[in-house]
Amino acid sequence: MNLAFLHVYSDLALLALRLIIGAIFLVHGYKKTAMWKMTPSAQMPSGMLNLMRFLSIAEIAGGLGVIFGVLTGWAALGLICIMLGAMYKKIFTWKKPFTADAGWELDLIIFGACLVLVILGAGTIIL
Repeated sequence: MNLAFLHVYSDLALLALRLIIGAIFLVHGYKKTAMWKMTPSAQMPSGMLNLMRFLSIAEIAGGLGVIFGVLTGWAALGLICIMLGAMYKKIFTWKKPFTADAGWELDLIIFGACLVLVILGAGTIIL
């Protein structure tokens, strides 16, 4: 059975994708806001701490951008950069396998979803 008739729901599908991706980044960005109270340590050197602080802002801003459909392509492109950095760290620094505990399979899925938003945009439903 051909499912091409579902194309009439493409704007709803893009809205659902935006809400899901935005929620993921809002939650993860909010979790990182606790890093603003931390001081550098052996476990969290100042460079990494500053990166986490930056990501707390970037992830929340990007999440809000995709949820509300404001500069969606640019917000999603920024989130792609974050996901590329996360995958790089997991693959090359931590040597995590694709499907391991805290592997990078979810990062790749989020990367792909953000790529769809960069290419297709927000759709016509803007919150």
